[in-house]
Amino acid sequence: MNLKRIIIAITVVLIGTGNINAQDMKTEVPKISDFPVGEENTGYAQYFTGKSWLAPLTTSKELNVPMSNVTFEPGCRNNWHSHTGGQLLIAVGGIGYYQERGKAARRLLSGDVVEIAPNVEHWHGATPDSWFSHLAIACNPQTNQNTWLEVVNDEEYAEAVKDRSSKNEKDENRIELCKKNYTQLFGGEALTGEGTDPEVMNILQKYIFGEVFRTGDLDMKTREMITCVSLAAMQQLPQLKSHAGAALNIGVTPIELREAIYQCAPIIGFPKVLNALSAINSTFTERGIKLPLEKQETVTEKNRLEKGLAIQKPLYGEAMKEFLKDVPGGMGADVARFLTEVHFGDFQTRSGLNTQTRELLTFCVLTVIGAEPQLQSHLQANLKVGNSKETLTAAVIQCMPYIGFPAAIKVLDIIKEA
Repeated sequence: MNLKRIIIAITVVLIGTGNINAQDMKTEVPKISDFPVGEENTGYAQYFTGKSWLAPLTTSKELNVPMSNVTFEPGCRNNWHSHTGGQLLIAVGGIGYYQERGKAARRLLSGDVVEIAPNVEHWHGATPDSWFSHLAIACNPQTNQNTWLEVVNDEEYAEAVKDRSSKNEKDENRIELCKKNYTQLFGGEALTGEGTDPEVMNILQKYIFGEVFRTGDLDMKTREMITCVSLAAMQQLPQLKSHAGAALNIGVTPIELREAIYQCAPIIGFPKVLNALSAINSTFTERGIKLPLEKQETVTEKNRLEKGLAIQKPLYGEAMKEFLKDVPGGMGADVARFLTEVHFGDFQTRSGLNTQTRELLTFCVLTVIGAEPQLQSHLQANLKVGNSKETLTAAVIQCMPYIGFPAAIKVLDIIKEA
């Protein structure tokens, strides 16, 4: 390990992200968005610290809108540079940073947009413990020229990636943050002191919307999808119906919400999923959303096993097949095939949610039902698709008000020890 990697490893410890096995994550390039990863970006390697991958997305000379997907390994960032015509960045997977010269770094999550003015010196890249992908769109391409400058040294990088999350709002009073988040989610007013048990409701609302919602760097959409799959797993249908409305209010699409519930089926069983679908469909109907929603199936009867294996094997290997081989009557092979065909072939291949989100939601459902053996393997799969230990920790904390401290702390220990 050279000096640069040692310094970056120390940086990870200093910023408190935990002992993420970044080296293991770098053994293969995870697909953390719906966009192609492309080839290793060797043509621009001299302008990057660490490895990156480049996938050009547009080719039309008539449209002349050069756009590419750039993927950074953990700790990778490009040099300080500028564009005479400016640039647009759209974060599409993982966690990254963008910084302009002389300003604080901005943490980037999927969906964030960065508008870079012409000739502004800046850099962008991944966090020390997470892969990161963004779309890079060249503005004014007829005259736009890049100017590459010096590297972002280890000291600059370490300072930039300290706790800087505009989404956390850590300095905001928890009561004010509770009121703001609650209104954004449900449209009503929190902490009213009304009802039969106003004291416990005040404790609940301040805890969830004033504290849990600012712990970690999950965006609001991800938090609500986690809440919805947790409530589905627990069969708390009135609360699920309410949170389905909240999810729609903050930008979760009907298809994203439906796919999140579908994703629960191999874990909690179809009867519970049908109950959960009844709850969210009731919300859809009240909102005037026409049912059924658009189909998201991508496999056929002939290729569902093949497509399922293509997802399962890189993430989980042959462990389950080996585990089931001694099941009486030779039926372990049937169970292993069912798992591949149903969980990975029928559900994981569906469009509407990417693999990174599906794995995160699956981890949360396993957390809710206390499936410790499966949590071990799904933790490793989450790391492979770009969900860091920091992200998984925040997700478990998001589940904590619904499952209680003992169950959540047990899973946090699994994450810590992995």
